[in-house]
Amino acid sequence: MQKIVSLDQVYFAYDQRPVLEEINLEVVKGDFLAVVGPNGGGKTTLLRLILGYLAPVSGSVKVLGQVPRNVRSRIGYVPQHSEFARDFPVTVEDVVLMGRIKPGSLFPRRRAADLEAAAQAMQAVGILELAKRRFGTLSGGQKQRALIARALSSNPLLLLLDEPTASVDSRVEKDIYDLLRDLNKRMTIIMVSHDLGFVSSYVNKVACVNKRLKIHPAHQITSEDIINEAYDGAMHSLQHECRL
Repeated sequence: MQKIVSLDQVYFAYDQRPVLEEINLEVVKGDFLAVVGPNGGGKTTLLRLILGYLAPVSGSVKVLGQVPRNVRSRIGYVPQHSEFARDFPVTVEDVVLMGRIKPGSLFPRRRAADLEAAAQAMQAVGILELAKRRFGTLSGGQKQRALIARALSSNPLLLLLDEPTASVDSRVEKDIYDLLRDLNKRMTIIMVSHDLGFVSSYVNKVACVNKRLKIHPAHQITSEDIINEAYDGAMHSLQHECRL
């Protein structure tokens, strides 16, 4: 299987404070990986290393066989927080087109190819009819779909999401996970989540991160022994400690 992401003995620290230690991870084409663990355990830092926004103190990070910054255009990213003021004059289409802006572009033009890619991304997530709506007037679920469309507009091979359902209710949460399952048919996905009970039926692997990383096939997460080992007790929510 083609390796999409490979981390080898990665160590990272902020101001000499260790955040990630001895991280080894391999994600292959078609994987849907959930990254779970306690707040401050290093989940978002892991995504930033994969994106190339951070560099490891030691060890190596490769995406598609290269250093991440060289293939960033093939990575879609949905951050944890991306808010616009309700009255900010930006449409859904404007937001999605932001995903087409290349680094260093001071005055990006809207080419026909960009408009077509944005329309295809909005169609893929079911919000094409909202293209001219002001982003700030959307519901929480619609906003998340627009942000996912922004990430999709660059036609990525890898999609990273940092808690994409943190601000939506359970019904919308299911809709978004159903959407991600469909997208996983054509791209590899890594998603940070706090809801193991919900995501375990969608993903094929679960990585528990708390400075160090331990990975399990999703079907093993139903094992009481695995849950006790990773989370210090039977879990219904990931708002608990992850012990490695």
